[in-house]
Amino acid sequence: MIDQDYDIRWLSWTGMETHMIFNLGVELPGFASFPLLETDRGRALLRKLYGDQIAVAQETGCGASLESVTWMANADRAAALGYDAERLARVNRDAIAFLREFEAEVPLRLSAQIGPRGDGYEAGSMTADAAQAYHARQIAVLAESGCDMISAFTIGSVDEAIGMVRAAMAVGVPITMALTVETDGRLPDGTNLNDAIMRIDADTSEGVKHYLVNCAHPDHLALETAGVRLSGLVANASRLSHAELDEAEVLDDGNPEELGQQIGALARTYPQMRIFGGCCGTDMRHLRAIGQSVHG
Repeated sequence: MIDQDYDIRWLSWTGMETHMIFNLGVELPGFASFPLLETDRGRALLRKLYGDQIAVAQETGCGASLESVTWMANADRAAALGYDAERLARVNRDAIAFLREFEAEVPLRLSAQIGPRGDGYEAGSMTADAAQAYHARQIAVLAESGCDMISAFTIGSVDEAIGMVRAAMAVGVPITMALTVETDGRLPDGTNLNDAIMRIDADTSEGVKHYLVNCAHPDHLALETAGVRLSGLVANASRLSHAELDEAEVLDDGNPEELGQQIGALARTYPQMRIFGGCCGTDMRHLRAIGQSVHG
């Protein structure tokens, strides 16, 4: 895999949806961006946004981790949008094929993004076995499509994370596990970040290739000993809690320069961290500041 080069710092962006909704006025029913793949206009917009990310990565000397638009493309969440199993499998395959169209002078990584079964801000109640069975279909389709890795973002339950990891291991595809934390540094299920990582590692024989934190501001991290196992941070622009963000009618884009400086400080403190980027409320200003700072 191309991300074996330890010198590469990867720039990831999972803030595409909030950018489209609040800054570009794009309607995304159910917060789902994968339906954009089914129209020429939608594909043109996605091509522009991925192109912007690649350009910033090139400008700042980073590789670009392109996250597929499949965070919402699992059975329960897609059913509400009228997608049956066959149509859903097709759009998951199309999402990876779309990423394969991009070329750049910087390294590109095709990251097949998956999300929780339910709300990304809530813990959920599945057992690990149930989570493995539920997520196995989407993970298998994405793996067959030729992605470089599965990336599970905004995961707030240890049990669901374990099930996702087991499903990825069953089809032999590497998985990045991006856990989210509340303002107290704990997952929505109440687990301390370090304890969550230890439990996932113990139950999967260290099956996670990379651990990240995403959908949280750097101020919310309580790294303790978890920092030595983390490979990076894909941060929110805002310091607001998940509950406050869920109720917000206006985008809080924070302070891009300050966010970049905070993430740059993390990169220097924890040199094993190689994956950085922006989640809710971020755009190219934030990515540029982050990319510049992690090389500072």
